[in-house]
Amino acid sequence: MSQIRRFFECTKDLYVDGFRNMTVGRSLWALILIKLFIIFFILKIFFFPDRLNSDFDSDSQRAEAVREALTQQ
Repeated sequence: MSQIRRFFECTKDLYVDGFRNMTVGRSLWALILIKLFIIFFILKIFFFPDRLNSDFDSDSQRAEAVREALTQQ
């Protein structure tokens, strides 16, 4: 158990020290996080509406619609 704990401590220290000593990498990580926010939150709102909630009233109707869509050929 001690070796596993030591491995995770060393891994954590590696990443903490690496992120602490970054200069250019911080701005790149900020850019990555901004892009992920845009992809997952902004685009989801405008391009992927929740049609099951708007088209069906109950959970049983939603389940039946999904079941039919999956088994339809």
